[in-house]
Amino acid sequence: MGKFKPPAERKYGRGVQYCRRCGSTDSVIQKYGIYLCRQCFREVSSDLGFKKYW
Repeated sequence: MGKFKPPAERKYGRGVQYCRRCGSTDSVIQKYGIYLCRQCFREVSSDLGFKKYW
């Protein structure tokens, strides 16, 4: 087996932001300082006061 090079630590870009609830780095909503992925946002949006997903 060859050498393993660990992934580079990201300082900026899409890989830096992560979901506060599940830890995913895919499709994170940063607006208003929410920092939730879209799946978690759909689950807790009514608790946060967003009326569209009631």
